[in-house]
Amino acid sequence: MTPRTLTRATVAGLAAVALFGSAACGSGFDDSGKDTKQSSGPANLQIMIGSSGDAETKAVQDAAAKWASSSGNSATVTPAQDLTQQLGQALAGGTPPDVFYVDATRFADYASVGALEPYGDKVSNKDDFYESLRSTFTYDGKLYCAPKDFSTLALEINTDLWAKAGLTDADVPTTWDQLTAASQKIKAKGMVALALGDTRDRIGAFMVQNGGWLMSKDGKQPTADTPENVEALEYVKTLLTSGYAKFPKQLDAGWSGEAFGKGKAVMTIEGNWIKGALQNDFPNVKYKVVPLPAGPKGQGTLSFTQCWGIAAKSQYKEQAIKFVEAMTAGDQQIAFAKAFGVMPSRQSVRDQYTSEFPADTPFIEGAAYGQGPVNAPKMDSVLRDLEAGLQGLASGDPKAILGNFDKNAKAALGG
Repeated sequence: MTPRTLTRATVAGLAAVALFGSAACGSGFDDSGKDTKQSSGPANLQIMIGSSGDAETKAVQDAAAKWASSSGNSATVTPAQDLTQQLGQALAGGTPPDVFYVDATRFADYASVGALEPYGDKVSNKDDFYESLRSTFTYDGKLYCAPKDFSTLALEINTDLWAKAGLTDADVPTTWDQLTAASQKIKAKGMVALALGDTRDRIGAFMVQNGGWLMSKDGKQPTADTPENVEALEYVKTLLTSGYAKFPKQLDAGWSGEAFGKGKAVMTIEGNWIKGALQNDFPNVKYKVVPLPAGPKGQGTLSFTQCWGIAAKSQYKEQAIKFVEAMTAGDQQIAFAKAFGVMPSRQSVRDQYTSEFPADTPFIEGAAYGQGPVNAPKMDSVLRDLEAGLQGLASGDPKAILGNFDKNAKAALGG
């Protein structure tokens, strides 16, 4: 679930989505599947997932088989090689799977052309899903789909290097000023304080901590060029130009977690996926996780999530909703958490989750103040341009970077 830099496969996937978007205009997607004949008998659900690995694939297949057995239906779970590309092609071709993972970054593209069934209000106890996640999957005032699970960003601290810098628990930063103070002490010891990803999916957290964000809550208006966002980027620029923070490429690493694992930085800002990465690649690193330091306007983090999408053209919508309800039941979400490390999207099992995984508490607490991704269609090129600007932030003009985003976003949205 961690956003990374674009790969060839990702670019191909984006191309497929672009093709899907243009094809959808004349393919009947905008009728939201109203003409699709529904079957009330036993369903043969086709389910496509973007799996993180064998553990996730097996867990979902086992859960689907259990539901099928108890309900009298059948369910086939297919892990996609490239979910964005394969799903985009299936939707464009008019033969989509009944149920599928929808990443928050792709949601608005699919919802805006009528490819998704807006079933969210039909799910039992929908208010049990964290509000920030429900907001992410709401388009034009409708909750389209049930959040599957989520991740947030937190601050990871290498405890050995922290002590080597002469710092104690009393120095753990809870504000920007304290982050600066700790970074000064770390740099004085000849170390890099913070490995920071050079994307909106990391730097954007500072905007949220200062009361800003890139888009309005309804996804209709760009809101990047504001005093709050400018101040946030100015602060990040100061971290970079002072040598307190460095981007992964400056530390000869592919991502911040790798730089942190190699001991090239004392702290990093990453999501709960870093736990598995460090266990696999750097098992000897001792570290702790704490909430991100609050900014002038309070706590803020970024939230990454997926939902269970149901195709508007599915002939098994009612059965698909029942399947999703089974997959998002509290006990099933806990089972998924144990199987492949995701955080449940239902608030009712939060205490059970933190009891099982106490070290992840700072991540799950972020649900209360997390900001989801840009929730608007046709934004791929706009966001890529923003990424380029952020990568040059150390020598760039924050106000110009943000103003450019607003201009490009307005053009993409037809404003």
